[in-house]
Amino acid sequence: MPSSTPGSSRRLFARARRVLPGGVNSPVRAFKAVQSQPPFIARGTGAHITDVDGRRYVDYVMSWGPLIHGHAPAGLTKALVTATKRGTSFGAPTALEVQLAERVCSLVPSIERVRFVNSGTEATMSALRLARAATKKDKIVKFQGCYHGHADPLLVQAGSGALTLGVPTSPGVTKATAANTLVANYNDLESVKRLFRIHRRKIAAVIIEPIAGNMGVIPPQKGFLEELRELCDQSGVLLIFDEVISGFRVALGGAQTIFGVKPDLTCLGKIIGGGLPVGAYGGRADLMAHIAPDGPVYQAGTLSGNPLAMTAGAWTLSRLSERLYHQLTKLGAQLAEGLAEVASEAGVPLHVNRFGSMVTPFFTNRPVRNYRSATDANTMLYGVFFRSMLRRGVYPPPSQFESWFLSAAHSAHDIERTIDVARLAMRAVARS
Repeated sequence: MPSSTPGSSRRLFARARRVLPGGVNSPVRAFKAVQSQPPFIARGTGAHITDVDGRRYVDYVMSWGPLIHGHAPAGLTKALVTATKRGTSFGAPTALEVQLAERVCSLVPSIERVRFVNSGTEATMSALRLARAATKKDKIVKFQGCYHGHADPLLVQAGSGALTLGVPTSPGVTKATAANTLVANYNDLESVKRLFRIHRRKIAAVIIEPIAGNMGVIPPQKGFLEELRELCDQSGVLLIFDEVISGFRVALGGAQTIFGVKPDLTCLGKIIGGGLPVGAYGGRADLMAHIAPDGPVYQAGTLSGNPLAMTAGAWTLSRLSERLYHQLTKLGAQLAEGLAEVASEAGVPLHVNRFGSMVTPFFTNRPVRNYRSATDANTMLYGVFFRSMLRRGVYPPPSQFESWFLSAAHSAHDIERTIDVARLAMRAVARS
């Protein structure tokens, strides 16, 4: 039952805004994009979360993707309790780091050596530093609407929270830094070729989400990644896959195993930490040999490879299987088809993109293949839809431009309930 105690979400948000910028520690959590206020979450179990007012929701955010086994699986919580009793951090090497590194190297085709860090931002930032050092070139190419963390060179026409808030380029990023970041169009190889011609022999690397997940889910078109790999090889440019979202989400070895394209460097995060703060970057042994202490490229972290994150990551990866991915894909298809059906019933324009267990319903009647078509979606309608879903106990992402994530804890019944709620929400959208 809802509570009226001082711990209620509304009161907590008022307190938070007095001490935290916007009342949150990551912008999209403030619910500005959906014209609402966030519930404060007290606990999570399986596919559900419960807020401080006692309201229970079917969760499709899943901590923005890491919780592929659901909230607080018993085996993971037990493993973390055991690890905590041994110590939370040592600032020294542990066997856990080695074991998880061996697991990652064995599963991800492009990774021969790996370095653990504390976030996806750290991973992409470090990979780019390495690419510049290895090639002795300064410029990088990214894609419009792709978000690779909040490092300065990557906050240029970015996606995710920056896109949600309409701030694709952040103040505080220097002109000199931004000048070394070139922007191409996702799913458009010709736009990359143009940049290569203009900036001949100056480009160190291309960084890309092989499955875009930060302007909503947008898969690569057939041949795009393969041709991008070939172009980079011809031009002496390193190819970096940002698989912070797709790594271990769509397959055991990430998107690169599905498409058969091997990048030079890969960035990971989210699932490899099992819900704890973690990131990693890795690639060819000759490239990783540039990283200190083997080489001169400096990167360090007090809590990198800490035993709690390593424990959670090892437990999470050990329980991934082809059977699980098949199950998640089936649930993803059920959700996507159901959302499309109830939108059609209500006469609401909706285009649903899906890849495995990642889903985004775009409020548009056009296919969504890149940044421009993603931003054509009607964010006002998404806000109406979101608020209606939340009131009825379903928690989608508080942004049109984010992925819905499924987990092993979601059931067909959860999806059916979600579609029933979505039917009512689409009627509300139609009336708006």
